[in-house]
Amino acid sequence: MEKTTSGWVSGFIGVAIFAGSLPATRVAVADFDPIFLTAARATVAALLGLALLLALRQPKPRGADIPSLALTALGVVVGFPLLTALALQHVTSAHSIVFVGLLPLCTAIFAVLRGGERPRPLFWLFSVLGAAFVAGYSAKGGMQASLQGDLLMLAAILACGLGYAEGARLSRSLGGWQVISWALVISLPVMLPITLLTMPSSFAHVSTPAWLGLAYVSLFSMLIGFVFWYHGLARGGIAAVGQLQLLQPFMGLGLAALLLQEQVSPAMLLVTLGAVACVAGAKKFAG
Repeated sequence: MEKTTSGWVSGFIGVAIFAGSLPATRVAVADFDPIFLTAARATVAALLGLALLLALRQPKPRGADIPSLALTALGVVVGFPLLTALALQHVTSAHSIVFVGLLPLCTAIFAVLRGGERPRPLFWLFSVLGAAFVAGYSAKGGMQASLQGDLLMLAAILACGLGYAEGARLSRSLGGWQVISWALVISLPVMLPITLLTMPSSFAHVSTPAWLGLAYVSLFSMLIGFVFWYHGLARGGIAAVGQLQLLQPFMGLGLAALLLQEQVSPAMLLVTLGAVACVAGAKKFAG
């Protein structure tokens, strides 16, 4: 019981940290180029992760683990941060958080594909309903105005779902925080040069909120959040603790309204509720 409780607490902390990612990214892309932001946050986190691995004398991953680590890095180190940074140039963080309601479902689908499970028909029913909520909201809000941002957010969710599923599967053998640390280290030879190449010639125009946003997504979203998240998955169970992601859209909407003074419309709340309900149903009937 104590082990399970520890897993739930760690998972909740991880989700709470992730909930601040989109508002922080929204603030950071106001003054930073999205590509620089993506590369810089990964580089900072990778250097910290490498220091942890060396300080704690962690063994190198097996050769067979490298492809899964590469997929994890592609999804959560490169794909999700870059695609959301690009999307947030076109949509508000409150709008984008609605899409995060589909993340648990997306993660479950990739887990099903990777694990060869056969979900019951009701799983697919809830999947279709959840997608319909998001598509209907996008159409109601004006597809022409936000089509690019919406497509980028959908791609980001797909990338993140793949990265979560691969990371969770690999954490069973490699260890929780080690997975994200090694994934970051693998990405460092690519992300560091991109950081240097895209670095602005002057930082005089960068505001304090943008610096704080960069610091948050580098330290918390890219590393510390995953330490708690994968620890929670390992101790409390991937299927059980993974459902805590359902709280993330509500936390994110609250942060967007509180910190960025963004308007959270009743339609946004309704769609988020609908997506979360569908994800909960799909998770229930996934196995």
